Amino acid sequence: MIASQRAAAPSLQDWVSRVVREDIRALSAYHVADAAGLIKLDAMENPYELPADLRSALGMQAAGAPLNRYPDPEARELRELLCRLMQVPQGIDLLLGNGSDEIIQMVALACARPGAVMLGVEPSFAMFPLVAQICGLRFHGVPLAADFSLDADAMLYAIAQQRPAVIFLAYPNNPTGNLFDPTALERVVRASPGLVVIDEAYHPFAQASFMSRLGDYPNLLVMRTLSKLGLAGLRLGMIAGRPEWLAQFHKVRLPYNVNVLTQRVAIEVLKRGDILEEQAARIRSERMRLSVLMQNLNGVQPLPSSANFIMFKIAAAERVFDALKRRGVLIKKLAGSHPALDGCLRVTVGTPAENDAFVSALEASIEEVKGGHA
Repeated sequence: MIASQRAAAPSLQDWVSRVVREDIRALSAYHVADAAGLIKLDAMENPYELPADLRSALGMQAAGAPLNRYPDPEARELRELLCRLMQVPQGIDLLLGNGSDEIIQMVALACARPGAVMLGVEPSFAMFPLVAQICGLRFHGVPLAADFSLDADAMLYAIAQQRPAVIFLAYPNNPTGNLFDPTALERVVRASPGLVVIDEAYHPFAQASFMSRLGDYPNLLVMRTLSKLGLAGLRLGMIAGRPEWLAQFHKVRLPYNVNVLTQRVAIEVLKRGDILEEQAARIRSERMRLSVLMQNLNGVQPLPSSANFIMFKIAAAERVFDALKRRGVLIKKLAGSHPALDGCLRVTVGTPAENDAFVSALEASIEEVKGGHA
């Protein structure tokens, strides 16, 4: 056969198309904005550093860690400490993960029977539908009410129609910041034929929880994280539930998923948990002050929040977002991500100085956009 008759060698893109699932190729990866040189108020992080003496103690813990050995696969010391601090009820246990994202993935993988459905609300945490698709579950989102409250009747109808294997509900909700009516959530738990996972990532700022109710419902689980509390860099998430459920999730958990440095550092910091609680109290206080400052700006409508961020409505939201960034402040652009979020932006509660800088930049950006200079 002459060279011209030989089949052309496949391109790299041909290889990718042949090997990678079509639905995965169609996805967009989770995007993290570049915050270099900007006041970073886009990711719901605790803006406060740990005190110097505690940082020194963490350095000693890291230096003494046996990095040549695998970590405790069950993270027993850390798990027992967390159970005490979070007041996990008797008969309930914890499973730890590399951030809440891995916990969501473990639950989804365990529940991904052929044709299974994950139910949630919209808008909510973007990782719920993304993980569902990756794991082979069909995601069904129920729209929130116009005021972003939980539409309990719509949820119950969807449960009856979809018969979901698992329901994920954020409490407070992200990105809206509001707490759903706990009575409505209980109706959802009672009606569900499968698991209901209450994601309490923002519990330190909401101070409302279903943790004490875990013994009341056989299908209820509560998810938490240390990321919003001030340890985002550790990537430590957890889920509390009955041991019968956690035993199944263990089977899809990758070995040694919580590394030795995370375990040691988390234990050392949690022994000084008063520091994190004091920082959370400062953030709650700043949230109230920031909301008042925003209310005093013409055209800005901040929504009530029980989290460490404030979602707000504003005209020309995308242009205001760009103008803020030019002034050195990065927040989260929600407009364009979901129809219910048109005209919405979200700002993380920062330090008093960061919040003041944001409000000044927001006021100037509004004036710029009004003047047609953006």
